[in-house]
Amino acid sequence: MLYWLAQTMDFAGVFNLVRYLSFRTGAAIATALVIGLLIGPKFIGWLRVRQGKGQPIRDDGPQSHLAKRGTPTMGGLMILTAMVSSVMLWMNLSSIYVWACIFVTLGFGAIGFLDDYDKVTKASHKGLSGKMRLFFEFLIAGIAAWMIVQQNGTALYVPFWNGPAINLGPFYFLFAAFVIVAFGNAVNLTDGLDGLATMPVIIASLAFLLIVYLVGRADFAEYLGIPHVPGAGDLTILCGAIIGAGLAFLWFNAPPAAVFMGDTGSLALGGTIGVIAVSTHHEIVLGIIGGLFVVEAMSVIIQVFFYKRTGKRVFKMAPIHHHFEQIGWSEPTVVIRFWIISIVLALAGLATLKLR
Repeated sequence: MLYWLAQTMDFAGVFNLVRYLSFRTGAAIATALVIGLLIGPKFIGWLRVRQGKGQPIRDDGPQSHLAKRGTPTMGGLMILTAMVSSVMLWMNLSSIYVWACIFVTLGFGAIGFLDDYDKVTKASHKGLSGKMRLFFEFLIAGIAAWMIVQQNGTALYVPFWNGPAINLGPFYFLFAAFVIVAFGNAVNLTDGLDGLATMPVIIASLAFLLIVYLVGRADFAEYLGIPHVPGAGDLTILCGAIIGAGLAFLWFNAPPAAVFMGDTGSLALGGTIGVIAVSTHHEIVLGIIGGLFVVEAMSVIIQVFFYKRTGKRVFKMAPIHHHFEQIGWSEPTVVIRFWIISIVLALAGLATLKLR
């Protein structure tokens, strides 16, 4: 909104800064952070009153988690409120990429909210059926993929390879939708310990903040040999809003957590990062930067696959962060070590920008 005003009106002095992408990105981080910190206490109090017993805790999980009973969930609403408010204030709303991302953010957030609401009202950790969730997730992701393809085509760019892009044609729609849905659910599966998902999401957003800026600049994209996507640079503001809102939420989610983000936040954040990767043609690089989330999701798939066929478990418990708890790691140890892994993977993903 402020960007549009700066473009249509003759501002002078400090107001002219609004036209600069770097200024608006920094402002988006600060705005989301301040909004999140301001609404946090009252919002958490309201959730605690409305939910009573809070998020249901699995009885078959680590025994240390039973002490978390009564902690309210749906804290993702705080993140989305701060994030979307900041985006609407600072972003260029004429960009199709903006609307595709917001569509996924709000759509996945709504699915997560319904799932959280079902868990709280029924006092069960099961929530909505998996088939119903996936149907609506693929529907939303498919529409977003269609919006993006109208702007930047169906090419798949492979890191570490300087050859031509692979044109997937109509299959790209399915591939792009899969990336968005898969990453949304991968982040959702990772959100099982205090602060475990929040910081890796912030780290991935920092990495993509740099990527979308470079992709949006023709000169930098040509120098690095990466695809140039006109208009994608504005997504740096969205990445900044995720960072600011995530930091504000982490303030309240730090151990011991005063609130859980729930599926409302984890599904929406994962889907948003997924659609940013699709918008910038960095879908494969997302698998490196978000490698921690990929491992968490794969641990569940492997566990279910082998258990159904052999009756035996590969891990003591899945997702894999619970496995490490079961072998004796404390919750803070798991969280901090997983943060370190996220930083290393983000740096590895960024290294692919030059290795072409």
